Amino acid sequence: MPSRETIEAFSRMVESGDHVGAIERFYAADASTRENMAEPVRGRDALMTKERKVLSSYRSVATYRLGPILIDGDKAAFHWRFEFTPENGPTRVLEEVALQTWRGEELVEEHFFYDPRQMTQA
Repeated sequence: MPSRETIEAFSRMVESGDHVGAIERFYAADASTRENMAEPVRGRDALMTKERKVLSSYRSVATYRLGPILIDGDKAAFHWRFEFTPENGPTRVLEEVALQTWRGEELVEEHFFYDPRQMTQA
């Protein structure tokens, strides 16, 4: 079970925009993520590669946590808001809920839920 301090440190790092650093620091080597009902991406290195690719396709990505962090044993839940600003064009906004499973102080599984149709202009 993760400490509240670990979960809060994770949140601060993500909110600071260091998404890849958060994966490197907090995710277990065998961690996996899944977006909606897509196949999971497995392994911390693969997760960092995917995140770098996503981030590199935008001029900036701002991340905000909406509401409290929910923690119950080895489970945590976040409500995030992302603002994706491309080189050209309007900023797009996406909200998602992330459900996490932790093993001790390491994140081992994360499942993201969002409606891609609701991605709107800021």
